[in-house]
Amino acid sequence: MRIPISARSVALELLNKVTHDDSYANLVMPALLDAAKLETRDAAFAQELAFSTLRWQLTYDAILDTVSSRPVDEIDASLLNALRLGCHQILQMRVPAHAALNETVQLIRYACGEKTVGFANGLLRRVSEKSFEQWLGVIEAKTTSEVERLSVRYSHPQWIVRALQQSLLSDSRSESIDDLLRINNVPALLNLVALPGLSMRDDFRDVSESDNRYSPFGFTLDSGNPADLVEVKTGAVRVQDEGSQLAALALASFRDVAKGESWLDLCAGPGGKAALLAAIAEIENVSLIANEVQPHRAKLVSQALKAFPNVKVTVEDGRDFSNQPEKYDRILVDAPCTGLGALRRRPEARWRKSAEDLKTLTALQFELVQSAYAALKPGGLLLYVTCSPHLSETTAVIEKAIKQLAVRVLDLTAVMNERFMAGALPNNRKSIQLYTDRDNTDCMFMAMLTKEN
Repeated sequence: MRIPISARSVALELLNKVTHDDSYANLVMPALLDAAKLETRDAAFAQELAFSTLRWQLTYDAILDTVSSRPVDEIDASLLNALRLGCHQILQMRVPAHAALNETVQLIRYACGEKTVGFANGLLRRVSEKSFEQWLGVIEAKTTSEVERLSVRYSHPQWIVRALQQSLLSDSRSESIDDLLRINNVPALLNLVALPGLSMRDDFRDVSESDNRYSPFGFTLDSGNPADLVEVKTGAVRVQDEGSQLAALALASFRDVAKGESWLDLCAGPGGKAALLAAIAEIENVSLIANEVQPHRAKLVSQALKAFPNVKVTVEDGRDFSNQPEKYDRILVDAPCTGLGALRRRPEARWRKSAEDLKTLTALQFELVQSAYAALKPGGLLLYVTCSPHLSETTAVIEKAIKQLAVRVLDLTAVMNERFMAGALPNNRKSIQLYTDRDNTDCMFMAMLTKEN
């Protein structure tokens, strides 16, 4: 039976693609919306419904497990996705409960078959008997630890809760764990960067909600599709979180640029930081190489740099740059990581990684730092960046580099406080850990390293 096209059917299709095909929601949704040809209001409803359901699925599964005679992990995956959509509409959207229930049951009839309708209808009616806060009280009462309670209240796997707790503790911010978990479930505003030399953010006052707090080039879009902006189509403006902008600015602005410098972005995909570096490199008349090991991501880098034909894009393993000893003045190592710092932007990311992935990731992160350090000129600048606050991916990598490579850590906090952040960063550490709840950016980690002369 063919499913009638609607906002809810598009949302279910997205969830099924994420579940069955390991698709990335932000990449798949535009194509689904284009194919469905929904009106603007319905398209916005589909995206909010799908993305928020992805974020809250652990909590919804706990609620469904309470009302179901069958364990949630034994429910067919597509049916479970539809039930999660129903939970979100009933509990957290401005949809009348009867309408949410009826529309979801009708969707299930088309998508999963008549035999599932009675089961689904019974579960969703039980769900509608309590408010979201009441259900949180029910499922929290079953937990046996604070980590488990936070996990079900804010829909984060327990290993992520522990990692965020440890990071906050290291920065004497333990009391902020609820705020950090909560904000990961709030969709981020659409943030853009006006690349210097090609555009100015003052030109977007009619569509901009506000300037970024710290980046002199960043602004948020109040509404609409950024792809409709001519400057986005030409590459003069890009969608980019302010934290990523600050990382590129940290490398480019840590000290004055000398004539003839050579810069390297070692892990450039998909190209956001490389584009901002390229814009600054062109103004400073220095060379930039943007490298990416994966060919499909290298293509994205080339697209991001279409306005900068002088930037060379290479497709090499970043660990092989140790074969180019002491060649570069500034190197950005934006290392592959768990992505725990961008959970509000990537709704399915918290379900994609596990604590077991860390061993492989941290080994790769150090190998990339090791390679970049070999390729760095004496006295040069090496910026290590991860979009994660996990201590294993941040300070632990730097501590290992200090011991094994004899790197020196420079005071990036002092420089960024003076040049961009107006003293907002705590000055008890040289490296920087941004926090979404405090800084309104992704949780970027940055450490500036150098090689002694």
